[in-house]
Amino acid sequence: MEKDDAIEVLLVEDNPDDTELTTHALTEGNKTIRLLHLKDGVEALNFIYAKKTYENQKIQNDLKLVLLDLKLPRLDGLEVLRKIKEDERTATLPVVILTSSREKRDIAEAYKLGVNSYVVKPVGFDNYVKTISSLAFYWCLVNEKPV
Repeated sequence: MEKDDAIEVLLVEDNPDDTELTTHALTEGNKTIRLLHLKDGVEALNFIYAKKTYENQKIQNDLKLVLLDLKLPRLDGLEVLRKIKEDERTATLPVVILTSSREKRDIAEAYKLGVNSYVVKPVGFDNYVKTISSLAFYWCLVNEKPV
């Protein structure tokens, strides 16, 4: 597969165990997904908006999906979501919150800010892999993003 054919997914997650599980679920047997992993909200926004160490690349509005944890160092997931959805260059970028939080206020705030989906991390390896694989299949292959 050529680089241009890859489906680019950004995972913003600081927990190494969750990162490993999610990476496995997204890439195992799937050569179409190119996964980029960043560990904090500031770094994610720098990547998306081509700032700091990413300034020589274009703004990442061609990402197919952003998987975003809520509890992140430096800038939490809700603030990252807010910045993405407020900017017309990235407002249609699909963002899925992938978190351990079932807090009603987190869910309500995420949808108020324009999240495309809110997924609570499943318990158990098989259930986790199945859920993340299904999620990726939908957002990367089934869903049509506006042009």
